[in-house]
Amino acid sequence: MSTILIADDDLAVRTILRAVLQREGYEVVEAANGREALEALHQARPALVMLDVEMPEMDGWEALERIREITDVPVMMLSAHAGEAHTVRGLRAGADDYVAKPFTKNELLARVDALLRRANAGAHEGP
Repeated sequence: MSTILIADDDLAVRTILRAVLQREGYEVVEAANGREALEALHQARPALVMLDVEMPEMDGWEALERIREITDVPVMMLSAHAGEAHTVRGLRAGADDYVAKPFTKNELLARVDALLRRANAGAHEGP
């Protein structure tokens, strides 16, 4: 069972995401800001990080930068900001995917599955 870290300051969003992911068999760890996300990353060693862009204390951009300094775990940015400029910024900053809120359950799960599939395939590839 893969562990997914959800970092979002909105408790309602975390609750919904947790319910959707747990129904699919994922273990879920939560964080309310970037600092908590980094702590949870070290403790839980998740297979995927879902990272909100706008959070207090340490926003998603700074958290992403710090995550990329220590690991190549797949990161899916979640944001209320849609549009090419935001998506491009997220992908260029090191995110593996950028999803604008609101999103559908089916789209989110398909993106999660795709990121985990690619990460698992890369872990099994030889030199």
